[in-house]
Amino acid sequence: MSVRLHHEGTNILITLFVILLAINLPAWYFLHAHFMAIPITITVLSVIFYCLATNFFRSPHRIYEGDQKNVVVSSVDGEVVALEEVYEKEFLHKKVIQLSVFMTVLNVHANWYPVNGKVIYTAHHSGRFLSAYLPKSSTENERSTVVIETPEGQQILVRQIAGAIARRIVTYATVGETASIEDHFGFIKFGSRVDIFLPLGTEVFVKIGDKTTGGITTVARLHPEKTEE
Repeated sequence: MSVRLHHEGTNILITLFVILLAINLPAWYFLHAHFMAIPITITVLSVIFYCLATNFFRSPHRIYEGDQKNVVVSSVDGEVVALEEVYEKEFLHKKVIQLSVFMTVLNVHANWYPVNGKVIYTAHHSGRFLSAYLPKSSTENERSTVVIETPEGQQILVRQIAGAIARRIVTYATVGETASIEDHFGFIKFGSRVDIFLPLGTEVFVKIGDKTTGGITTVARLHPEKTEE
């Protein structure tokens, strides 16, 4: 698995580098002779902060090595915070299984497609910026919705949700394009969560509190042959 920087972070990291350089150069020029501890401290803190920012925008290339038929993988790195039966009213208009994974600022924030198929719906909704850990953030926060139809005809809805810190959702998915679990469909900047809505009858392999790896962890398996209630 190779790791590179995500293109969403390029401009931010360049800008941050210039700002930190503008702070550090005057500190060393004016203070090093009499207050050496001050520029040293500023530089150390700057390096730590820049490393954290760089870590946030890492973008590992991941390959799912198992059988991909009817498989559902986690869209993001994080912790499972919700797993329940709900009524999805935006697009599916029926009872489904909601599986939510919460990301901290230390997690990879690229978002993978959870299933293979074809994108049939996308939408962005303005909203609040409550903590993404809260259940009501799924319907009240700033969010983007993507629906994928699998080759077997099942529709899977995945929702990117902004949080109290994350206020920038990027969605690459467009209607008509092919979805692959090895590809990114979006990116959320600075902590948030992603919800996946699955048909009733889906076999779920994770529980609340489990850790997931985007594009790698098998969270469920679809069973198109089962009759949904």
